[in-house]
Amino acid sequence: MKMNRSLKLQILVQSWFFVILFIAIVVILGYLAHQYRYAKDITQANRNILTQGSVEILQQMKDPVNITVFATNDDASSGDTFRKGMLDFIARYQREKKDIKITFINPTEEPKLAQEANIKQDGEVVVEYNKRTEHIYPPIVEQDMTNLLVRLSRTNTKPIMFLDGHGERHMQGIKNHDLGEFGKQLEAKGFKFANPDLTIAQQVPSSGAMLVIAAPQVDVSEVEAKKIKAYIESGGNVLWLLDDNHFHGLENVAEYLGVTVSAGIAVDLSAAQYGADAKVAFASAYGDHPITRTFQLRTLFPEAREVDAKASFDYGWKVGRLVDVAPNGWLESEAVAPGVKNQKLRFDEGKDKRGPINIGVALERIYGKKGQRVVVMGNANFLSNTFVTNGGNLDFGINIVNWLAGDDELISIQPMPLKDANVTIPNTDSGRAVAWTVFHAFQYFIPFGFVIAGFWLWWRRRKA
Repeated sequence: MKMNRSLKLQILVQSWFFVILFIAIVVILGYLAHQYRYAKDITQANRNILTQGSVEILQQMKDPVNITVFATNDDASSGDTFRKGMLDFIARYQREKKDIKITFINPTEEPKLAQEANIKQDGEVVVEYNKRTEHIYPPIVEQDMTNLLVRLSRTNTKPIMFLDGHGERHMQGIKNHDLGEFGKQLEAKGFKFANPDLTIAQQVPSSGAMLVIAAPQVDVSEVEAKKIKAYIESGGNVLWLLDDNHFHGLENVAEYLGVTVSAGIAVDLSAAQYGADAKVAFASAYGDHPITRTFQLRTLFPEAREVDAKASFDYGWKVGRLVDVAPNGWLESEAVAPGVKNQKLRFDEGKDKRGPINIGVALERIYGKKGQRVVVMGNANFLSNTFVTNGGNLDFGINIVNWLAGDDELISIQPMPLKDANVTIPNTDSGRAVAWTVFHAFQYFIPFGFVIAGFWLWWRRRKA
């Protein structure tokens, strides 16, 4: 092809058109990247983005969050990159909430500031929100940080009271049937506990957020029962967990609330596919209630009983159903011996009731100028130390407590602890050699290999 002036001009125009088009595409992509963000975490435990529970908590926080990290300067040569790690960690929160500010202070250079903040160790972090502060210590993971933000966000600081002395499941107990692990999680969320002795106290203290009655095994005395009923009559919130259909001295309380409990338990034959006993009922549907409206996790309830409550015009109770179990099962009409595993149970067409079975109700009413809330569950096992970590049991229990405490905005899926993904290097010469080779291969050998391969290909094409 013969080059002429017209052809040169055409090639020049095409070249400049390509350059302008390329610059325009780069600018558009930069603008779109600035305006829209999409992140996909492909790590095993989603270590680079926040879980949905943390995101929901941040969305509820309206005021700015100030984070102050008291840590010495990084020394990358010795492997000390704590400050950089904190920046990367907090960046995950800043992507969801823009008004989170992080500040670093070197305690060796600013000892007065560290003393005023009552800093006890290097790497200590002070988080401030809504004029409230709390300290957190390394190593810091998402569950710890989000729980801290929940505590700072909590508007209700009244303690959770629990009835004791009648064989109840203890909120701070360590036995399998106790609720100690659930209690620890509540404490991590900012709740405190109180254990009033109703045999001595004049009344159930009105300073508490709620009263927990966790399945008494022996009868509550008449004196105590009267005080509990008076507490409810005066607007107190209650969480009542029932293991059987015996109210153990609280019959008047049940009558006041309009609550009835079945003698038999819910039988769920589909539990076999999960390797569970038929007396373990799995949730099939949740009611349209603030506790369960956005709740989608699977929960399980060992030896659960049907609970019902009637809306009362006289007392003003509004009743909501919380959870249905055993859609393909039934409700036994007669009592079943507790604790017996793999017991053969058969549906009796004339006596038993087909599922699904409702095992929890939430009652509420306007009392004076404030609202009053009560939750009655036909099962306490689901929050026991044995079962609380199964499925969404913990999340469901915390949702109930948040609703009773009036912290509706904190009802969400809780952040789960990350899986342990640490690498353990054998303490042998061969183990250290393999680890050195693997780590440095990605850092030096493989990139250097790509450089050599690229140079070799370039040289080969040049010679061709």
